[in-house]
Amino acid sequence: MVMDNLTAMQIKIADYQQKVYDLAGQFRDIRFTGQVVFACIVLLISWSGVKTIQTNYELQREISALQQKNAVRKLENSNLALQNDYYKTDEYLELSARRNFGLGMPGETELLVPQSVAMSHAPELSATNAESVSPKDVNNFQAWVNFFLNRPQY
Repeated sequence: MVMDNLTAMQIKIADYQQKVYDLAGQFRDIRFTGQVVFACIVLLISWSGVKTIQTNYELQREISALQQKNAVRKLENSNLALQNDYYKTDEYLELSARRNFGLGMPGETELLVPQSVAMSHAPELSATNAESVSPKDVNNFQAWVNFFLNRPQY
């Protein structure tokens, strides 16, 4: 019985050695070596292509972000140009003269009301009104409900 196990073990070792020798023989064959080299070259080219595609994607994303920033800057510039045009109009000059210098149009009279009199006729703010919910505090769903039901915004 021990002899049978020893012989079986020797047969397994011999089979393993034969498989290793056959594998080594494959590496000596020029066709197999050529196929392995070809597969390596294909993998390297594929890897290079994937890296190029990834780099192009990242660059395209940066270009898109910069174009969006450029568009925002152009809108800001046009807004400032419109604001400058407004500052050149007669309406702005009139409002500025009224606000800063207390001037008015010919024929207008200015009434000066003491602060105590003005405050006596102004509605008082209660603590609940002062701490009322601002539009920022209203959640989105409630804002839409108020919009569709035509409720006033506070």
